[in-house]
Amino acid sequence: MRRLTRALLALTAAVSAAGASVLLPAAPAAAATLQEVTGFGANPTNLRMHLYVPDRLPPNPALLVAVHYCTGSGPAFHSGTSFAALADRHGYIVIYPSATRSGNCFDVSSPGALRHDGNSDPAGIVSMVRYVQQRYSTDPARTVVTGASSGAMMTNVLLGTYPDVFRAGAAFAGVPFGCFATTDGSSWNSACANGQVTRTPQAWGDLVRGAYPGYTGPRPRMQIWHGVNDDTLRYPNFAEQIKQWTNVHGVSQTPVLTDSPQANWTRTRYGSASAQPPVEAISVANTGHNLPQAGMAERAVTFLGLDSTTVPPSSSPPTSVPPTSTPPTSTPPEPGSGCRVGYVVNAWNSGLTASITITNSGPAVTGWTLGFTLPAGQSVTSGWNATWTGSSGAITARNVSYNGTLATGASTGIGLQATHTGDSSRPAAFTLNGVACTVA
Repeated sequence: MRRLTRALLALTAAVSAAGASVLLPAAPAAAATLQEVTGFGANPTNLRMHLYVPDRLPPNPALLVAVHYCTGSGPAFHSGTSFAALADRHGYIVIYPSATRSGNCFDVSSPGALRHDGNSDPAGIVSMVRYVQQRYSTDPARTVVTGASSGAMMTNVLLGTYPDVFRAGAAFAGVPFGCFATTDGSSWNSACANGQVTRTPQAWGDLVRGAYPGYTGPRPRMQIWHGVNDDTLRYPNFAEQIKQWTNVHGVSQTPVLTDSPQANWTRTRYGSASAQPPVEAISVANTGHNLPQAGMAERAVTFLGLDSTTVPPSSSPPTSVPPTSTPPTSTPPEPGSGCRVGYVVNAWNSGLTASITITNSGPAVTGWTLGFTLPAGQSVTSGWNATWTGSSGAITARNVSYNGTLATGASTGIGLQATHTGDSSRPAAFTLNGVACTVA
């Protein structure tokens, strides 16, 4: 916990806490102001609850739970993010829980936190939800959750332990459900934080299903955000969450859509190409442990179905896994006549990410394929901004629909995540459309 607290001090400095709150004896909060509510129900770990209710609400409004990072608080998350301003625009209510233990981290580690109707923080948060649902007649089908860092981990936990309460979640820089579990009473799991905990999709999914034995209803949709350069909760946790939640929903790990809605973002959707698919994942290049950033809350609100009175459908457990989707088509590669490749490795223990910049120094191309050979012991586990072929040895990366055209002098960025057995060096040579490139 101390390590996570220290790592997030910079984030805390950037987010100022709201002013003193008013204690209310289990009464509705005043409109358009952040108010503290007490006496909301069972609260085994003495969490605090702040509530934001916009001036204008539709009948049976939606409800968002917004969960803060370590060292933070509900008022700080309220003032440091745009979820309340978006609530004014779209007419939903926001609950901001506050952790009260040392370091202000939420419990995502103990057995009591990782089971339905347990005796830790999730139970208190669900009491807040039920209080607001009853007091304000909110729509149970539009009860959703989001959070950053510790709050993102709690988002995963709440979707796993209370699939009957939450219909969707958006996790900014978190880890899979159960990844942070400990058996020694500690709330810090170094192996998980460092991206060293890997499981099969089935094993990850079984952890979620085991949190609420006997539950057979629909599972909440999940949106996953992660910075590629995150050195607090490392980037491999992004791929592990995708494995977990695609398995929970019974959909293919092959995305049905890949695009880049904003510079440095790579978005993939699983199980559906709609705006509310069962699973959506956004990888953010050149970014560390400082999410959400500008524009991200709006994307989360859309995914969570809060920007419309239309209720997005829940995902019922499918009867079979859909077939692997076909990669987007592009113009066939043309013979190249000059290229330059930059390859920057960020390595740790047994894993690495590589940021690859391809610069076309020859005539314009309308389709490209980059080829290279990984050093022995390296194996690709995921990639972005390209269609990847091969996992070890010879690798090819072919353009996707939005980055296939490279004018003379133009560049594009792609990347991969891989495991290694000790050698984390970059490949020795690259070709673009069969022509050797200069290595920058």
